[in-house]
Amino acid sequence: MKQLQDAGSDTIDDAGAAMIRVVIVDDQALIRNGFRLLLESFDNIKVVGEASDGLEALDLATQLVPDVMLMDIRMPRQNGIEATKLILSDPRCVNVRVIILTTFDIDEYVYEALRVGASGFLLKDIDPEELVRAIEVVAAGEALLAPSITRRMISEFVKIRPESEIDASRLDTLTEREREVLTHIARGLSNSQIAEELFISPATAKTHVARIMTKLSVHDRAQLVVIAYETGLVVAGSWT
Repeated sequence: MKQLQDAGSDTIDDAGAAMIRVVIVDDQALIRNGFRLLLESFDNIKVVGEASDGLEALDLATQLVPDVMLMDIRMPRQNGIEATKLILSDPRCVNVRVIILTTFDIDEYVYEALRVGASGFLLKDIDPEELVRAIEVVAAGEALLAPSITRRMISEFVKIRPESEIDASRLDTLTEREREVLTHIARGLSNSQIAEELFISPATAKTHVARIMTKLSVHDRAQLVVIAYETGLVVAGSWT
């Protein structure tokens, strides 16, 4: 586990704007070093710590409370799924967002990570600019839902689940409008896009999303996408 110097203090760039504080979690030092060097070449990103497994990641998350954690899945001692679950259930980490790093786009472990609250996932060979954009999106409170591959992965794993596991009653607390909003979330639409589709204001759309998350007790929009499929509200393969 490595906590970088001055990592615990707020970081401000030369323009006076708060920088995005990132922790990198991977059991391979070369990969951690590569991501750190890449990210530190951007002015709005500061890597504040590194961890080699899930246990170290949990320690750093509670000590540093970073904005975003880049989390590998397959690690010794404690994997990225369990670490993500523990971090996002800790009240000290309520504002921490987790991005899963993986080598495979269709990966059952990524699916489980999304279920426990990860904001999305990235392939390890992602272009630098796309990585930074993803970090910016997640730090702003959005989920990495736009790529069709995310919905394809979720739908693939939902299709192999027994029908007996589909529990539509999980949505009983939602109003008809909230169900409609949830359907659009599952399509990967942003609040502004949902507002346009439903002829409501972006602020109203944001309020609907917040209420849905509260009612369903979820941490992130990505979890809402999983729930939409698992409850049968959205049928696998409805969108490409």
